[in-house]
Amino acid sequence: MGGSDQRRAGSGPVDAERMIAEARKAFFVMFGFLAVVWLVQLANYADHYALSRDYGVVSGDLGTLPDILSAPFLHWSWAHIESNSGPLFVFGFLAAYRGVARFLGLSLLVATTSGLAVWFLERGSVETVGASGLIFGYFGYVVVRGIFDRHLIDTLIGVVMAASFAYMLTVAVPGTPGVSWLGHLGGLIGGLLGAWLFRDRRSRPVRAAASSGATDATARRAPGAAVDNPRADLHKELGDLGLL
Repeated sequence: MGGSDQRRAGSGPVDAERMIAEARKAFFVMFGFLAVVWLVQLANYADHYALSRDYGVVSGDLGTLPDILSAPFLHWSWAHIESNSGPLFVFGFLAAYRGVARFLGLSLLVATTSGLAVWFLERGSVETVGASGLIFGYFGYVVVRGIFDRHLIDTLIGVVMAASFAYMLTVAVPGTPGVSWLGHLGGLIGGLLGAWLFRDRRSRPVRAAASSGATDATARRAPGAAVDNPRADLHKELGDLGLL
């Protein structure tokens, strides 16, 4: 009876409520971000895409170096923004639902690595814009985040996303005309790096004994360190999500 009361008062429901709250914030953050991107596209279209010409990244041009932060908001056509919007929302939400503050840091990192890859390595005086670098960064982050955070649910999500969208990597290599594969590759590298830099460094608490009849050996081991039990971790993840 004492063990049951302790489990209800533990971190499981609190973790689940916090996760739901962060997921709700992630949804509105991505909805707001897409709204801004589309509003910018309306202004850009009305001005015959002058914004893309003025605030795109041009390789080796020092004056466009700050534009690595504005380029993800700009696109060259309606088809361009339409093709980016769905993946941007999906991968952005999955990257943000564990924590919006961490997601904002990730976005800054990915925009920087994607823009710098273009600025240093792109050939020709062409303006590069678009949210594709962010998409690839979020994709890379989502795929490997669970490994660094040791969250089994996130690991499963990463496996599913990698299997479902592996074809995206074909435009992160040379060969697709009119596509900045360098921006894609730079974003992907930023996402992988972000998964490590923004990993969850908190130690996992040991779950309380399920009943008052726990053995002395278990009682002695519990204060030391968490027991490495993947199945127990999965059960906790599912419990936090309300699936158990």
